[in-house]
Amino acid sequence: MNKKEVLKLAKGFRGRAKNCIRIARERVEKALQYSYRDRRNKKRDMRSLWIQRINAGTRQHGVNYGNFMHGLMKENVQLNRKVLSEISMHEPYSFKALVDISRAAFPGNKPSAVPPLENKKGLSLLV
Repeated sequence: MNKKEVLKLAKGFRGRAKNCIRIARERVEKALQYSYRDRRNKKRDMRSLWIQRINAGTRQHGVNYGNFMHGLMKENVQLNRKVLSEISMHEPYSFKALVDISRAAFPGNKPSAVPPLENKKGLSLLV
């Protein structure tokens, strides 16, 4: 890269990294390495977020993530994790139907009897 391109990419950097060519070249090279690496890491991070959202949604219905996904696989429901996480957040009734389908397909998905939380006075906290 020539000097003009390097300084154009270094625009917005702080200190001498934006106007001193030797330092700017080093910082631009490192920034390009970070962007290359993080384009791949972003995919991992998003998948992890989707799994956490699905897990939170399934646990509200007494099923854990692994059993839920196994039940969907056995029923041949081919929704990816991105779509499942969106459904769990924005369409709770549709997601409940998917949990019921998964529960019927896999016997390990039996609903767990979770007693309601109570405070010291005996009043239920989940009203």
